[in-house]
Amino acid sequence: MEIRSVKRKKNKKREDVIKEDRISNLPDSLLHQILLLLPLQSAAITSSLSKRWRSLFLSLPDLDFTSINENPKPPSFSSNSIYQLLSLRHHRDATNNLRSLRFRTPITFTSLNSLIRLAVTQHVQDLDVEVTTKDYFNFPRWIVTSQKLRTLKLKSSYPGFRLPPSSSICGGFQKLTSLSLSLVILYNQPYLSDFFTDPNFPLLEKLALESCFGLKELRVCCRLLQEFTLKKSLQLDSLEVSGNNLHRLKVVSCFHSYPKESIVKINTPNLKTFLWNSNAVTTTVHFLNKLVCLRKAFVGVLLLHQDINSQTQSLFTLLSELCHSYKLQLGNQSVEILSSKKGLVKNHLIPFHNMRFLELQTRFDRHNVQALSCLFKSCPMLNILLLKIINDQTSERRQWNKDLWDMSNSEIQHWESQTYEVESFLNNLEFVEIHGFLECENEMSLAIFLLRHGKALIKMTLRSSFLCRDNLRRQMIRSQLMGFSKASSKAKISFH
Repeated sequence: MEIRSVKRKKNKKREDVIKEDRISNLPDSLLHQILLLLPLQSAAITSSLSKRWRSLFLSLPDLDFTSINENPKPPSFSSNSIYQLLSLRHHRDATNNLRSLRFRTPITFTSLNSLIRLAVTQHVQDLDVEVTTKDYFNFPRWIVTSQKLRTLKLKSSYPGFRLPPSSSICGGFQKLTSLSLSLVILYNQPYLSDFFTDPNFPLLEKLALESCFGLKELRVCCRLLQEFTLKKSLQLDSLEVSGNNLHRLKVVSCFHSYPKESIVKINTPNLKTFLWNSNAVTTTVHFLNKLVCLRKAFVGVLLLHQDINSQTQSLFTLLSELCHSYKLQLGNQSVEILSSKKGLVKNHLIPFHNMRFLELQTRFDRHNVQALSCLFKSCPMLNILLLKIINDQTSERRQWNKDLWDMSNSEIQHWESQTYEVESFLNNLEFVEIHGFLECENEMSLAIFLLRHGKALIKMTLRSSFLCRDNLRRQMIRSQLMGFSKASSKAKISFH
């Protein structure tokens, strides 16, 4: 009998263990981490399990409404439901802080202001908002007054919003470290010379501005700023950026207000990355300090008119200031300007002694050859050359129809005449990669020259962007190149 009673007790204990809800007994902090791994809609379903789970959901520190499937039918969370959820959180526990809030929704300005007021009341630190409204709206004043906000991303999909005047934000944004604004309407205040400054943003480390319509003059001067991105400010005429801690500067699609004069002033002595893409060539470029810490630079300019000669000097000034860069990338139209009659023919780039990686985007027409040879001369310590050839109908590139060993070709003769000038370049170049390789005269001449004189050359990679119908001709060219490599530099050639 005693044995049976002992067995009953053991079985009862096993049943108790099975019935025990071990997950619910976990601490709130751990359960919050589990719920945050789920899409918000799935996490919301758990609130129906019990009072404990409802309390857990309403106390989640992060609410990401963007984790819901895009364009659900019907919408899972409207602006009203977002407001109701924030209200429930606040009424349940006024001390329950909200760490981050993200949502994208069509909304009225009144509803947006109410949502942000509730979020600020709950001491939100990270706010990511993308909205569509029926009309322009003013920058929500509750954001300015928040003393807990660390990160702010405000994007208007349509039609845009207005910034508050600089005088009205004095004392606000004192804790903000990251700011991103998109689709800003600035026709009534086109000159932002005292907005992004230390008194208004004393702790700002990251700033991104996109689609600033009407902006003509911008000055950014924040001592702790480390990264600044400016995109799609087409009417911009003047840009001034300064900061000893700025490490990354990116400017894209700006200065399209030709024929007006445009000015750029940069005072960033510790800059490491400089990206200048799809911008018109500015009238004046002035760097107040040498960029001795620069590691990577990209320069891709736009030609808004045919007067290339007037833009040449400005581009030379810009490139000369980037002479300390370890890596340089030049866009197609940058190479075109350097190839103009008043380009490298009458100008000389200062040496890029620190450069080890050079990427060039070019149509590689005949008139580009001299510009390329001058660039090679300016990079005596280069190790890696990446050439991206743009194949279009305007390119004047002739097929290679001569014997590869025939040195009477005019293109080969040009490169051979440069052997002494680019000797240091040839002595250090180790890797060459050519994209868009079609065995045309210009690229074949360059490949032959590098294979013949590249004393340090280890590997040459040739990538074709089109299928060649004449496979026999291609195989002949490839086999001759392979033989040429073995006879001179002994570099490995790879075809793709």
